Amino acid sequence: MTYAADRLHEEVAYVAYHFHWSLDEILDMEHPDRRRYVAEIARINTRISQGR
Repeated sequence: MTYAADRLHEEVAYVAYHFHWSLDEILDMEHPDRRRYVAEIARINTRISQGR
């Protein structure tokens, strides 16, 4: 099974936007590591938006 290209682009854009990492740096990451960064960024954004 391959990872959906649209989902991959979404993850890359999300991490790149928040961390300003290059495309190559993000694509070189293992999938679970990249998903972890996406989850952590989302958690931080939620906490900030809730004023915590």
